[in-house]
Amino acid sequence: MAETAAKPLLIELGVEELPIAAVDTLAEAFFNAVRKGLETRFFGIGSEDHGRTQQFYCSPRRLAVYLPWVASGQPRVHTKVLGPAVSIGLDAAGQPTAALRGFATKIGVAAESLTREMTDKGERYVYVSEDVGQPLTALLSEILAEAIKALPIAKPMRWGDHAWSFVRPLHWLVVLHGDQVIDAELFGVRATRHSRGHRFMANKPVWITDADAWVEALRGAKVIADPGERRARIRGEVARVAAQLGGMPQMDDALLDQIANLTEWPVAIGCSFDAAFLAVPQEALISTMVANQKFVPLLDGHGHLLPRFIGVANIESRDETQIRHGYERVIRPRFADAKFFYDEDLNSAGTHQKALAAVVDQPALGSLWDKSLRVAELARVIANRVGVDAAQAARAASLAKCDLLTRMVGEFPELQGVMGRTYASRGDAPEVPEVAAALDEIYMPRQAGDGIAPSTLGRVLAVAERADTLAGLFAIGGKPGGAKDPYALRRAALGLARTLIEGGLQLDTRGLLLEALDAIPEAALTAGLKAAKIATALDVGTRRAALAEEIERFIVERLRGYYAEQG
Repeated sequence: MAETAAKPLLIELGVEELPIAAVDTLAEAFFNAVRKGLETRFFGIGSEDHGRTQQFYCSPRRLAVYLPWVASGQPRVHTKVLGPAVSIGLDAAGQPTAALRGFATKIGVAAESLTREMTDKGERYVYVSEDVGQPLTALLSEILAEAIKALPIAKPMRWGDHAWSFVRPLHWLVVLHGDQVIDAELFGVRATRHSRGHRFMANKPVWITDADAWVEALRGAKVIADPGERRARIRGEVARVAAQLGGMPQMDDALLDQIANLTEWPVAIGCSFDAAFLAVPQEALISTMVANQKFVPLLDGHGHLLPRFIGVANIESRDETQIRHGYERVIRPRFADAKFFYDEDLNSAGTHQKALAAVVDQPALGSLWDKSLRVAELARVIANRVGVDAAQAARAASLAKCDLLTRMVGEFPELQGVMGRTYASRGDAPEVPEVAAALDEIYMPRQAGDGIAPSTLGRVLAVAERADTLAGLFAIGGKPGGAKDPYALRRAALGLARTLIEGGLQLDTRGLLLEALDAIPEAALTAGLKAAKIATALDVGTRRAALAEEIERFIVERLRGYYAEQG
């Protein structure tokens, strides 16, 4: 089979709607698995051909692989095996000797079929073979089956009365090498050249003439198969409607990706809600819009939420009013719930701190109130060293966990700290602004790429909170191992280190950890000492010092990894 007979290859899996969080991951994994299957079988694959590049495609209803240059068959393989010297290959009667017969038997041919060749070791008997390889048509079904097995499917689904399972039921399969349909089968579905268009606007078979025609054929059937192109369209649509509504859209990459994985033909639609809901903290309204409905909030020039938002539909409608009313109708009860939770929390604000004593943090470490007291005392010590109001630091630390018991944070966990700041700023006896702000800043940075707390008071609390968390959980044997980190201690370690360095806090890290460990009950230390392989027979001070050293090493390793990632 001539390897130069190469053509573009297209593979499309048509499925029921995929989980939005899995679309990109599955598409990339499928692309890599198909490539690997071809490469391990020595099929030539070109990375580019006439400007067309290798690419994976995906949408809510399809996963696809496009390779612009794939050989039609495996390359010819020539094999040469050297046998015995000619001088010992024949006996005096001209018959093959035992040495020559043994060589021929070993490779499975008659001695008479062997040829002779002069080598640097003299003339030798030689066996030469040629393997023409197999065509792509003979091996692609096997490659597809392997690729499917390699996909990271968290919850496979079974359908019908079949034994097979996949992320979602498969409805159609397109496999084209150039303009040739390759005979393949997956989950009882045979490959054809028929894809399908948009579920609502073009719900019919789409004839694909050849692999290069697939993208445009689907576009004609109201499907934008390229996820990058879909994202660009969504950005443009959202910007267009936002300009009409007079607001600035709040759409980060995560929300953009989710919308792209929900739509095949995205169309932005401007919507509104009752301005009375703006009495609820805007973070809660934004959270429910984004997390629950994948809507795009709009802000004014001062960063305040407008009573308008954008929904992205998966259809071009002749009557957008119906879709708009549907979006507005679905957001109303969500906002009403948020307002109810908020009002309930304000009415019960005075009870939250007392209730912390009834909530267990870790059995060996006591309640959330115990943790609040430890953090407050550590924050007071740090504040005195860096010149911050120690009373404010202790007050903020004692209030920091209160919002965990609110209805709002129970419904929207991502608002922890945000709601603490909000509730502390309102009510009959609001806290001073510095203390209220610190209730949010204590959790900064929330993620590796976030900024640290902007105020020195917030940085003091952030350091005290993380030092206590690391000390307590290391003390009870909670150090993460391998990929597992159930208590997010790597993030806590990095946040502590970044806050100290970027915040300019001149503190002795080892000494800080020792002070945090001093507040941990002695009985809680045993498990952590065993996990760190520290002798439990040592005196208490020596044991705490050894554990502090272990935590400091952990922090340094995490910081080193962070800087390596940053380049």
